[in-house]
Amino acid sequence: MLQDFLVIFGLAIGVQLVCHRFKLPAIIGFLFTGAIAGPHLTGLVSDTAQVEIMAEIGVILLLFTLGIEFSFGSLMKIRNAVLIGGGIQVGATILITWLIAWFSGFSHAEAVFFGFLLALSSTAIVIKLLQQKAQIDSLHGRTILGILIFQDIVIVPMMLIAPLLKGGDGNIAVDLLWMLLKFVAIGGIVFLSSRYVIPKIMTLIARTRTQEIFLMSVITLCFAIAWLTSSVGLSLSLGAFLAGLILSESEYSHQALGSVLPFKDIFTSIFFISVGMLLDVGFLHSNALQVFVIFCFIVLLKLMTGMSASWVLRLSPKTVIMVGLSLFQVGEFSFILAGIGLKEKLLDENTYQLFLSVSVISMMFTPLGISSASAWADRILKGRFTKGFNRLGKHEAVPAETRKWLKDHLIIVGFGLNGQNLARAARAYGIQHIVIETNPDTVHLEKKNRVPIFFGDASQEEILAHAEVKRAKILVVAISDPLASRQITYLAHRMNPSLHIVVRTRYVSEIKPLRDLGAEEVIPEEFETSVEIFTRVLEEFLVPRNDIELFIREVRADNYALFSKGDRIDYSLNRLRNSMPQVMLKTIRLRSNSILVGSTLARANVRNGFGVNIVSLTRNAHLDITPDPHMPLESDDVLYIVGPEDKITEFCRYADASL
Repeated sequence: MLQDFLVIFGLAIGVQLVCHRFKLPAIIGFLFTGAIAGPHLTGLVSDTAQVEIMAEIGVILLLFTLGIEFSFGSLMKIRNAVLIGGGIQVGATILITWLIAWFSGFSHAEAVFFGFLLALSSTAIVIKLLQQKAQIDSLHGRTILGILIFQDIVIVPMMLIAPLLKGGDGNIAVDLLWMLLKFVAIGGIVFLSSRYVIPKIMTLIARTRTQEIFLMSVITLCFAIAWLTSSVGLSLSLGAFLAGLILSESEYSHQALGSVLPFKDIFTSIFFISVGMLLDVGFLHSNALQVFVIFCFIVLLKLMTGMSASWVLRLSPKTVIMVGLSLFQVGEFSFILAGIGLKEKLLDENTYQLFLSVSVISMMFTPLGISSASAWADRILKGRFTKGFNRLGKHEAVPAETRKWLKDHLIIVGFGLNGQNLARAARAYGIQHIVIETNPDTVHLEKKNRVPIFFGDASQEEILAHAEVKRAKILVVAISDPLASRQITYLAHRMNPSLHIVVRTRYVSEIKPLRDLGAEEVIPEEFETSVEIFTRVLEEFLVPRNDIELFIREVRADNYALFSKGDRIDYSLNRLRNSMPQVMLKTIRLRSNSILVGSTLARANVRNGFGVNIVSLTRNAHLDITPDPHMPLESDDVLYIVGPEDKITEFCRYADASL
């Protein structure tokens, strides 16, 4: 086992260096590594079963981290994508495949089983790529995730039905009902655990402040829920996702995610290598034409069904295309189904090898498909034959009589929390504004609330023109999709070079590309949080507010370069340092036995005796800014003292007061 993994990782490093040189995605490198080391080419790895076990752990950890990043609330928000989108994508794929296979001479049982195999897409590969590109929170990312979740659920009834297609024993209705009851029971256990059990257990574990125990507990929770779902006939990956959802509801989710990520990356890499090992290069060479034809058919079929599912969800044309381009591959769970089909004689050996070859190749092309999905969607939507497609994608647009009054207005792209707050402020100050949103449910709801909002994908020129971008004053991009943000910025600047464009982004690495495309201001969330934190800290240290504001302005004007270059100290930072006062402001509460109780401020002679000043006093929750020096002090009075820290400490010891 050690020798096999030494070969795998050593070969993977070499292949990855080559892929990095030619700017190929890492997943392609892992797939090639598996193909080279697998039994069908060099045979460097002897125990492929051991590799497959490690690969399954990788899928479990991948889905577990995805569940942590999600939550039950987030899952409810994409329920339409799960139930409607996933149902349409899977159902349409099975139906079309069955019809074509049946007309080609296969039996009904074989034709339906072929539909099962092609209906599934690769959760591991697609989710990994979306996470790498920070697109999991985008509209197309959430839609893809919803469809993949449905596929992970529907694999269970498929595995139950497959042996019965050849007329095997068993009552399919009873089996499906029993499976549904088990799924509901597991869901109930998970929900109750996330609310009442796991948070208390994790609190006890966190109190130990032992990293090893915390990590072991997180891994145990992940594997325990995965084992529970597997033991009742559901999939391991579904259980891992549910385990992640449980932790996502606790305050320990971020620490858990950080602890598990290194293990996830290692084991998911093994998964992609194990998929590459399935590729029989000799069979592929001798059946190249047949493999190519079937591959093209699968890509067109999955593209069509994926687009149909998102079309029914009333998404924008670009989102519809990007969803289809991301789900064209065959999934890893199809390999499990194919094994069942081979055993039940729904597939012969030649068809099985043909299926494996096409599936692995479709996975190899997935990184290229996802990375170029946005560009392909733009090219498709620019074609003449897609004009009708563009029009059908829009609804509830802004009436022409409203649009003609739009001038020097504010355009808000995205109606999440940032967009809502900005729209609320614009409405409060009477600023004319219009909102572009790609979520049809949000548009429909906010229309009722009289928000000037319309449905559309702002990365399309026609949508920006509809919002009268040429006459607008400011455009604010408040979405989570970095690719779409760049496209919107480029188009808006090209259509109106005088437009003031403000873009919100998660990462500082997006600042330069967005500014190069025409954005006047780019606001990275990670650094704006830092600005807010150090502002409050410096205020507590009594640094003058105007010095702090000058420093903030220079940080932002320099594109946050001061933060990203830790060795840089400029004039503003030195000025801040010189603004730090040598005195401190502290508060003390007088105890009942304090020597100051019953005395007065004048009699205490604090300034001359200790070198500190009592500037104000709080008594019975009432603040006295200028206390009477002849007023007797009482127990529980709170004194506000200014002076050097050592002098304040000396005075506290004298007054026998609690600092």
